[in-house]
Amino acid sequence: MPAGPVILNNTPLVAFWLLDGLPWLRDLFGEVAIPTAVRYEFLAIESVARQEAIVKASWIQTRQLANPQQARIYVGLDRGESEVLALALEQSARLVIMDERRGRRYAQRLSLPLTGTLGILLLAKERGLITAVSPLIKQLQAGGMYFDTELVARVLELAGELA
Repeated sequence: MPAGPVILNNTPLVAFWLLDGLPWLRDLFGEVAIPTAVRYEFLAIESVARQEAIVKASWIQTRQLANPQQARIYVGLDRGESEVLALALEQSARLVIMDERRGRRYAQRLSLPLTGTLGILLLAKERGLITAVSPLIKQLQAGGMYFDTELVARVLELAGELA
C-alpha cells in the first residue's frame, strides 16, 4: 500500500458524520487528510455538532496546499473538490474518497486511487466495523444524499445484502 495519505472530500465527510461513522475512517486508515477548503465547506453550516465532531476527530488532519494555484485548473469543480485533487497529487495520495461525478472523472484521468462513500461502507463491513450496509445507505438517503440506483444495487450485491 502506498505511503501517501487518504484524502477525503466534503460529501463523504458529511456522510460519515451523519452516520456517526467518523471513527470508522480512523479504524480503516489511521488518519485521513482534508484540504482547507473541505474543512471550510464542512464547517460552513453553522453547527456546533459539526465543530465538535471535527475537533474530536483528531485523526482528520487539515492540510494546506503547497501550491494553491494548482487547484484552479479543475474546471467545473467546486473549491473543495479541486483542492482534494491538487492535494492528492502533491502528496501522492494512497486513496481519494470522493462521490461527485465530475471530481471522480478528473481523479480517474489523473490515475488517482479512488473510492466513494459506498466503497468505504463496503470496506467497513468487510473489516467487521459494521454489520450491514443497506440500513446505512437508507439513512443517508433519508438525510438527503443521492446515490445512483444501479450503484446502490451493485454495492448491496457485493455486500451480500441484495434480496
